[in-house]
Amino acid sequence: MAINWYPGHMNKARREIGKAMGKVRLVIEVLDARIPFSSENPLVAGLRGDTPHIKVLNKRDLADPDVTALWLDHLNAQPGITAVALHREETVKARDLIPMGLSLLPADRNPTKPITAMVLGIPNCGKSTLINILVGRTIAKASNKPAVTQRQARIKVRHDFWLLDTPGFLWPKLSPPACGSRLAVTGAIKDSILEFEEIAFFAARYLMDTYPAALMERYDLEAIPDEELALMEAIARRRGCIGRGGVVNLAKVSELFIREIRQGALGRISLERP
Repeated sequence: MAINWYPGHMNKARREIGKAMGKVRLVIEVLDARIPFSSENPLVAGLRGDTPHIKVLNKRDLADPDVTALWLDHLNAQPGITAVALHREETVKARDLIPMGLSLLPADRNPTKPITAMVLGIPNCGKSTLINILVGRTIAKASNKPAVTQRQARIKVRHDFWLLDTPGFLWPKLSPPACGSRLAVTGAIKDSILEFEEIAFFAARYLMDTYPAALMERYDLEAIPDEELALMEAIARRRGCIGRGGVVNLAKVSELFIREIRQGALGRISLERP
């Protein structure tokens, strides 16, 4: 299963970000803490060059804390990278990103000259929510649907610090294929182009192998079935996703399953490890 979503506005966003990067002194990239690799845009490294870079593992309250700790160690070991984990309620910690970012800039910079930090991230990663926290008011439109922000906006945070809000964008080919599947499971790809049955089977296989106890507790299972279809059928019976003649409504249960994963109903789950 290969999933790709790269509409025209994302290609435009990539070009505009490339043009603006020369005036940027700090990059803040917002990742999904459940999928730090799959939500890390491979185009960013080439665009930013040696500009100081903070990676924010957002939505950490939905991710496995032990796995998030492994990711922070992995990312902080990379040259030029500072990584932190956040969730939307940690407003004080989020605002610490400003002094943290300033501390990463060259020591000989002119402290009276305002700097611009570019905020990047894939669709639906929580970028707009983070910007609103940093600014201290609602200025960026936040949504639980991807591709809400579709143009750049320069926002004043304080006299010496500005943010450049950019549209969420993916990349032309999501590779390996599992990367696209993880993005789909977590809501970074527009639902209307997805086959929920396919991504539900992908998520089911991963959770059966990695978080079987979470599945058993959430869906009151005595044991984990051997096959993905058997698991989805068991969930369907417990959630009433049954059609005429007792036939499982696979489309309905698949969508329910994915939405519960996105909402954290199965607990704190990470979909990849470093």
